[in-house]
Amino acid sequence: MLERVDRMQIAVEDRCRAAETFCRLLGAAVVREEDSACLNAARTVLALGESELELCAPRGAGPIAEHLARWGEGLFAAGYATSRLEELAAHLETLDAPFVRDGTQLQIPGTTTAGMPMVISPLEVRPRVGPVSFLYEATNALDSDWRAASDLYTRLFRLEPAKFSTIESSRFNYAGTLTLFAPPHRLDRIELSQTFTDRPGAMRRFVERRGGDSLYMCYVEAHDFRGLKQRLAAGGATLIPRGPHLAAEHDGLWVHPKSLHGVLLGVSRTSLAWGWSGCPELVLPSN
Repeated sequence: MLERVDRMQIAVEDRCRAAETFCRLLGAAVVREEDSACLNAARTVLALGESELELCAPRGAGPIAEHLARWGEGLFAAGYATSRLEELAAHLETLDAPFVRDGTQLQIPGTTTAGMPMVISPLEVRPRVGPVSFLYEATNALDSDWRAASDLYTRLFRLEPAKFSTIESSRFNYAGTLTLFAPPHRLDRIELSQTFTDRPGAMRRFVERRGGDSLYMCYVEAHDFRGLKQRLAAGGATLIPRGPHLAAEHDGLWVHPKSLHGVLLGVSRTSLAWGWSGCPELVLPSN
């Protein structure tokens, strides 16, 4: 029932300062201001490619204030979209899976999922803004078995396991699956990455700090990867290349959380992610 990775909700101390960062470094643009009764937060909504970012600052006690007090700034919830929102809400109710309505959105706590808070919005087609094309992934870093998490998300959202693609990384020491929604047409998915106590690494350390399954990072595809890389570097962002040298990197990179208000962001050029998403034949040559 999920169709798109639609947005990310980010807990921030100062919306104006955070908006300036995301606009300057990523070419995002402010599109509206709104409030969330559920989160007791004010939100500045940015366009990022065809997707959106919600910069959420607390108005008082509530989930955003609690996140900031415990973890500081960073990803609060992974946002997905569906054209069947009411059908999904009814399905969750039949499963006794807790969620809260917040205007036109459904806020799903991490206690309902495998530790990853989610926000589900009505599907909307938007014009593309900036060098980023769209968000396509949120990473659910796991201490628990990825197969159990996969089964849980399949039940919650009526996903189709035949479309999933298993993953394993010796560089980052995880194993899991990509719950692809519509391959080979779109990359949208939840990444389920199980970490292991005997295989240390950045993701495992994050899981241990958070005390278990958590929302770890998100990924965007960029149609102007070189332009975005130059923009990030000129803005002073700390960048980690996929290959050995940043100057020669033409495929992908990661933006360190300290540069994006606690958000770890992966960036890949157009089509590159199909190389590890079950359809390597769809990867186009780098320009």
